[in-house]
Formats: sequence, structure tokens, C-alpha cells
Amino acid sequence: MSGRYDIGEASRERHTADGGGATGADGSGGTTRTEDRRRTGGAGLRAGVDIGATKTLTVLRDERDAVLGEAVAPTPARSGGEAILDTAAGLVRDLLAGAGADIGDLTGVGVGAAGVISGDGVVTAAGGSFTGWVGTEIDLGLSGRLGGVPVYSANDVKVFLLAELAELGLDSPRQALAVALGTGVGGALLVDGQLLNGGGAGAGEIGHVGDYGDAPCSCGRHGHVEAYAGGWALARRYTAATGRHWTTARVAEAARSGDPVAVALFERAGQCLGQAIGHTCLLLSIDLVILGGGLLRAWSLLERPLLDRLQQHPPLSCGPIEVRLTQLGDRAVALGAADLVARKA
Repeated sequence: MSGRYDIGEASRERHTADGGGATGADGSGGTTRTEDRRRTGGAGLRAGVDIGATKTLTVLRDERDAVLGEAVAPTPARSGGEAILDTAAGLVRDLLAGAGADIGDLTGVGVGAAGVISGDGVVTAAGGSFTGWVGTEIDLGLSGRLGGVPVYSANDVKVFLLAELAELGLDSPRQALAVALGTGVGGALLVDGQLLNGGGAGAGEIGHVGDYGDAPCSCGRHGHVEAYAGGWALARRYTAATGRHWTTARVAEAARSGDPVAVALFERAGQCLGQAIGHTCLLLSIDLVILGGGLLRAWSLLERPLLDRLQQHPPLSCGPIEVRLTQLGDRAVALGAADLVARKA
């Protein structure tokens, strides 16, 4: 059975136009952008917070779902959970001030966070990019910093998947796999119309499956997908091979210029991703895959080896696999997090 691999052209163009390299240290300081939609009171505002290993991005939406502004700052991932929540709360307050609103105008705050997040908003597991993140009570901690406003948190890739499905406007999608390619590699699963959480709320963690070699993974084990396709891993492996301490973005630039070491690293990353995605789709009869994350800025380097591996091992239990790139871009998790307020309130 041959597969159909549909890469959304509009999304492809968006990521090509970005031009930058892969995920990781984007070096952005704290910035706030407020749209021309200032408020002077009332209720119905929702904040959405995306806490990643590299940056924390926050958006503010009104009752009509219009985005009033966004703010971003580096995530203090090595400084512990309290510092991370302080950063998130500060961004929310900055957005409210920029929109001419205050805490009393917030209906709630949604958070899409890296790591395994329990149903009551506690981080139960996290990758090696974070220090002191496990055990953090996101909902209680952030609510306390924002005057008791309700906070609802979930894993960032689960939030990403829900946001992208809503944006696509699919008619009651039943099966989907989301894969986020950033500093690490995350995943989320929609099966029979239900978002899977699993016994420990960590269902879908595709970055920590497989045995593709002996490369160390951020989880402390070896050979996982993330050990080859995570942004941190690509930079680390390039340094090990060449002695050059380059960012992932610079390694991607080198690959585009024909650097054989960099080309081989992205080739291997695409192959590992394609094989893991193919196995997941086969096991659960999934025919829609949505890719997101900063590493998509290097999609031109990953596309061929990823799709080639899918074509070599097509699923037998479902129709052709449709592969799409994010429609919402860097805002996807934050926008989806704002929607958590409406879903859970």
C-alpha cells in the first residue's frame, strides 16, 4: 500500500519564509507586542502561556478570540520551578497592562508546559533541559501569583494538537498524532476522538521511544528519537564530531551549505523521526500527523529523509498518512492554552 504525504503548502511557505535555523537558543529577550485593541475594563480576557525549555510565550485573547497582544521571554529552565512561574506571571501582567486591563479582567489562564503534567497541574516528569521543574504545582503556583485567577495546565504538545485541529477545521477528526520538534521532541495522540493521557498522563511521548543507537538522551537513557532529532542533540552531536560549539541554528545553516557532518546529522534525525512516526501510525491506525516546533525552520533538511522512511514502511491498518506542518506557527501552544480556559472553566 502506498502512502499519500500531503505537506500543507501554506504552512511550508510560512516556515521557509522564516529563514532562521533550528530550535534552541533563539536569544530573544523579554519582549511584548500589543495589538491595536486596548481595553479599559470588563471581563472575558484569557491568557495563554507556552512554557518551553528555551522561551516562554504568552498571548492575551478577548471574549471574541481576538489576540490583544503577545509577550515572550527566555525561560529560566535551570533556575527551578519558582523562577519559571515568576517569568510566566510577569508576562501575563505585562500583557494586561499593555491592553489597558488588570487582573480582575481575567477569566483564567491556560498553560501548555513542557513535561508530563498531571490532571491537577503538577509536573511529574521532565527532560534534562529543566532543573527543579518536576514537582512544580503550576496551577496553584501561577494562580497565587496572579491574585487567585483560575489556572488550567496541560502538556504543551497536547495543547498544540488541540489548537491545530481546531485551526484546520476538520470535521470531527478521530485520529491524529502531533509531534513537536524543538529543544527536545514531544508528542500527543488523538485516538477515536479522544486525547490520550495514559496511566501517568505521559501518553504520546514519542521522543523517548526507540533504540536508534548509543547517543545519550536527555532522559538519561540512550538511543531514543530525541537523542538524534532534538535541537539540543543535533548541536551536541555536531560538537562531538567537529569540536565546534555551534548552536542548532548554525548547524542547520552549515547543512544547507553542504557541510557533510551537518547534512548527515539532519539526515539521521529525519530517518529516526520517520520511523517512529510510521510505527506509531501503524500501531494506532493514525492517518493524520501534524508537525510543529522551532526545528521546522530546518524542515527542508528533514523533509526528504522523514518522508522517505515513511514511504519505505507504509501503514497497513489505515489509509494514506497525511503529514501537515503547523498552521499556527510559534503561537500554537499559547493560543491553545488560552482555549483551555474555555474548555475547563
